[in-house]
Amino acid sequence: MKKIGFLSFGHWSPSPNSGTRTAGDALLQSIDLAVAAEELGADGAYFRVHHFARQLASPFPLLAAVGARTKKIEIGTAVIDMRYENPLYMAEDAGAADLISQGRLQLGISRGSPEQVVDGWRYFGYEPAEGQSDADMARLNAEIFLKALTGQGFAQPNPRPMFPNPPGMLRLEPFSEGLLERIWWGAASDATAVWAARMGMNLQSSTLKFDESGKPFHIQQAEQIRAYRAAWKEAGHTRTPRISVSRSIFALVNDMDRMYFGTGRPEEDQFGYIEPEKRAVFGRGYTGEPDRLIEELRQDEAIAEADTLLLTVPNQLGVAYNAHVIESILKHVAPGLGWR
Repeated sequence: MKKIGFLSFGHWSPSPNSGTRTAGDALLQSIDLAVAAEELGADGAYFRVHHFARQLASPFPLLAAVGARTKKIEIGTAVIDMRYENPLYMAEDAGAADLISQGRLQLGISRGSPEQVVDGWRYFGYEPAEGQSDADMARLNAEIFLKALTGQGFAQPNPRPMFPNPPGMLRLEPFSEGLLERIWWGAASDATAVWAARMGMNLQSSTLKFDESGKPFHIQQAEQIRAYRAAWKEAGHTRTPRISVSRSIFALVNDMDRMYFGTGRPEEDQFGYIEPEKRAVFGRGYTGEPDRLIEELRQDEAIAEADTLLLTVPNQLGVAYNAHVIESILKHVAPGLGWR
């Protein structure tokens, strides 16, 4: 069995060919798609966060709205860029969203990816401390965030407060019990995956990874997952961690599928540079008739290692078509792989 959810970047464009022409369209359709995915039996609705872009950017209003409209589906992010976040304010937002969804929040956080503007976090008022990089700042913010989610009091109470205080130091409210165990780190390297394991976070591994060996993407990703599991065991954590991977998978089951995605072009990994001197490998997509997909996906070592698979969806094609994309995998592909 494998949990299967969708991952939406929430693109929007004023183009006449776009099903999401405004930010409002992208947000409202994201909610509707989560409702539809739950009705289809999918396990998760996840959303990407990008600043300064025509994509989803402020996750917590969306997560709370999805939580209020659904009952069972996991609700998450993949990922929130911690370079942009006030970790204490974020802990309050996360606690509220988790309580609204009754404990279904699965929050993916990370150092983030290259953004639309240069050092965008500076416009949000954040600067790395002297001698630190922006990645160091993101990890420090993550550590502060995790500590806040323990529920331990740390703030000195006012001796003459407006409202009565409980005894002792005060914690952030609202506090949601169990949320700390549902925080994930999006790791692009083996080293950050190991760090995430030591910190007690679940692991999200995307369709992009820094190239550390020249091997095919799915093998490098599987090796990253194994390094994470070894570090988790060495750290002595008592619970079993969650691990997710993301893939673009399209089953061609009707003429519309073939029109959109049946290009016939070979799908393979791509190597390139997302930052100067940082070579990355981008994982291939999977497109084809269900029987062919089953055989190809069976060879993907990283999917086999993970307990959760996130399907990236073309959200600008509208709710109905994206629900069809999800249903096609759940109905025609997942059973053949033993995932359902």
